[in-house]
Amino acid sequence: MKKRNLIIFLVLLLLVDQIVKILVKTNMTLDQYIPIFGKWFYIRFIENPGAAFGFEFGGNYGKLFLSVFRIVAVGFIIWYLNRLTRRADVPKGVLIGLGLILAGALGNIIDSAFYGLIFNESGFTTAASLFPAEGGYAGFLHGKVVDMLYFPIIKNAAGQTLFFSPVFNFADAYISVGVIYLLLFQRKFFGAKQE
Repeated sequence: MKKRNLIIFLVLLLLVDQIVKILVKTNMTLDQYIPIFGKWFYIRFIENPGAAFGFEFGGNYGKLFLSVFRIVAVGFIIWYLNRLTRRADVPKGVLIGLGLILAGALGNIIDSAFYGLIFNESGFTTAASLFPAEGGYAGFLHGKVVDMLYFPIIKNAAGQTLFFSPVFNFADAYISVGVIYLLLFQRKFFGAKQE
């Protein structure tokens, strides 16, 4: 896979992630949901102050640490992908898997780095505005990540979700699919002796 094709792939993934997040954030109120397929798939708007799939991570300092960790990890993945694209023996699947992980990490970094600066606070009765006159709701690297994909597949008699309760976004899905894909189909490449 040529470097140019990999960049186009990454840009397309990022565009899908960011367009969906901006549409949800500016058109839905917190915890509003729209049924898509019966009772097992919803678009449900929540904001995540921490890690993937709604997990929180130690308050403001944890958020800052997580943001810096993501930036360092993205820098390493970019360096590694750049190195791999120069080699002829690298399977296309390795580049796609790492590209998915990179696009997902970048998508969530954009949220945490900039959403606090460019949106006002989302509420339970009003949707957020892009570039509000009064400014954003948080500083650099302290924005909340927008999540919206909800698959409450199995519920108990009381209506509580037993499986799958996390609400996530496309960036989280990219990372999960990329990691699973690399583990299932590209282990041989990483197990081989690298130059």
